[in-house]
Amino acid sequence: MKILMLSATFPYPPTRGGTQVRTFNLLKYLSQRHSITLVTQRDRAVTDTEVASLSAWAQELVVFPQPPELPTNGLLGKLRRFSAFLQQGTPPNVLHLYSKEMQKWISEAVDAGTFDVITCEHSVNEIYVLPEWRGTSGSYPLLKTVVNIHSSVYGACKHQFETGTSENPLRDRLSLPLLRRYEQRYCSKFDRIVVTTAEDRQQIKAFNPNAEIAVIPNGVDFTQFPYRQTDPGGHRLIFIGAMDNAPNIDAVRFFSFEVFPEVQKRYPDVTLELVGARPRPEVLELGKRKGITVRGEVPAMVEYLHASTICVVPMRTGFGIKNKTLEAMGAGVPVVGSDRGLEGLAVDGTEPLRALRANQPQEYVDAIGRLLENSQLREQLSRNARSLIENEYTWEQAGARYEQVLSN
Repeated sequence: MKILMLSATFPYPPTRGGTQVRTFNLLKYLSQRHSITLVTQRDRAVTDTEVASLSAWAQELVVFPQPPELPTNGLLGKLRRFSAFLQQGTPPNVLHLYSKEMQKWISEAVDAGTFDVITCEHSVNEIYVLPEWRGTSGSYPLLKTVVNIHSSVYGACKHQFETGTSENPLRDRLSLPLLRRYEQRYCSKFDRIVVTTAEDRQQIKAFNPNAEIAVIPNGVDFTQFPYRQTDPGGHRLIFIGAMDNAPNIDAVRFFSFEVFPEVQKRYPDVTLELVGARPRPEVLELGKRKGITVRGEVPAMVEYLHASTICVVPMRTGFGIKNKTLEAMGAGVPVVGSDRGLEGLAVDGTEPLRALRANQPQEYVDAIGRLLENSQLREQLSRNARSLIENEYTWEQAGARYEQVLSN
């Protein structure tokens, strides 16, 4: 197949974030047997070396400059962006990344009949796909269109509003009907829809009942996250993830203020490391609290995972499967996570125990205490979690499923 992959996010290095991880690994798998043209954007942080490295994984790499970040412009600027959303029906973050030059290149390639399939790697890229390109209608009889939704924007906003974790409840209340209409509209443009969890599939299916939706979770690269050989013991907790991501920021602040002090009462020597790139000021300030260290970006995340007793994933918002959870489980580090942090994973209930679940502060304290005091339980979770990842969550498996969606 000749595949055109669209990614407004530059997907290299794959350690930069969840979007990059998924896009790069699917590209890596598909490039073994198919001709891939990747059209992407780069911001000022992307180096020429990274562009050269990414080009090795695609037959053709087409790179456009990414628009600069949206200026804040205070309340007036926010009102203008919301007004544009209301009038046009497309969220500001999608409109912001739109490039007329990139659209022109894509449209000309489609008109020329260059490709068999177009994939949008993340829903923000849907804006480049025209409704008339779908399926066998019109002038494009051989063109298939696929959107790879990393998480439902409507579902995520709805959950934030309902759980009180929204940064701006009034904005989200006003945005909800617009996001529902937007997601319903853009999904109708595509022949195939791909999501990462059954929960997201249910959400998308609710307002696109005739859509063909495939669930393809993320995977783990075992060369980057090998299974740890020893349990370090001790009282060392870790959270991993990009520290400029709003759901991650909410998670670490919730845990640091509402859970960690209670854990410290039981275990005065307990420590918490926050490991991830681009920590925002509200994350950096947590490093002033006793027992908490903000590491920021590190050369090898797995080294910090292997040295930790427990990985906590206290997500209160954010839909889709979590790379941080898969990577910790793949590395053999016992996980204590919330419903959101464990989304899409069979870890408890009637299944072999692979992680401990917690949502309220006391549940976290109790689960962490169980693991800190029971090395056999830590070993059980470590082995069972690694086995689950090996059997169901490799990038080879995800790539093969994606290839099947594109081929059928």
